[in-house]
Amino acid sequence: MRRGMAEALLVARRALRPVVLVTPLDGGAQRLLGETELELLVSTDPELSAAVREALRSDRATVFTRDGVEQLLTPHNPPLRLVVVGAVHISEALCAMARQCGYAVSVIDPRSAFLRPERFPGVELIGQWPQQAFAQLKPDARTAVVLLTHDPKIDDPALLAVLPTQAFYVGALGSTRTHAKRLERLAAAGVGEADRARIHGPAGLSIGARTPAEIAVSVLAQVTAELRGSKS
Repeated sequence: MRRGMAEALLVARRALRPVVLVTPLDGGAQRLLGETELELLVSTDPELSAAVREALRSDRATVFTRDGVEQLLTPHNPPLRLVVVGAVHISEALCAMARQCGYAVSVIDPRSAFLRPERFPGVELIGQWPQQAFAQLKPDARTAVVLLTHDPKIDDPALLAVLPTQAFYVGALGSTRTHAKRLERLAAAGVGEADRARIHGPAGLSIGARTPAEIAVSVLAQVTAELRGSKS
């Protein structure tokens, strides 16, 4: 890799911009494709554009072949982040599992008494109201957000702050009835139907989970399915 390309890649990584390094395996010049370049490729080279986006989505290097020439597509995505609202028992298990899956984890809870470091080792603890915290965290397309407090005074402001962002997953714990009431409040607050439909509620796959750890498994599984584009 030439120095100029290495420097461009370093700049993109520092700026948390997803890019794909395209390396022709016949020795041709490398290219770095980000969102701007991909928008152009949609009309000029839709096949390559689709292959690059799939590499970013799957987080895996792949080989794209055209006219006998192979090009290695190497994705460089920003780190995965999980933001949990509510320092409850489920949060402890969820944070531990998410860290093992490679997520940088933050827990938001204005009830600072619950934010004890011994409960959440290796986790960023933020003792602020969600709207303040999310203004700093700026969720992006590599961020999952899970709301666990069951308290509308905390969860509703969090949803209002998160839904306009590119977070790839937004989930809120609670029964079907609780979620229906939540959607009614959001509609009354002016949240559109498309944004309300983004919320996974109740959060987690339906696996009959009962314990905090089992619920955490169901939530992380749903987050993973959303991240990887699983239809199962």
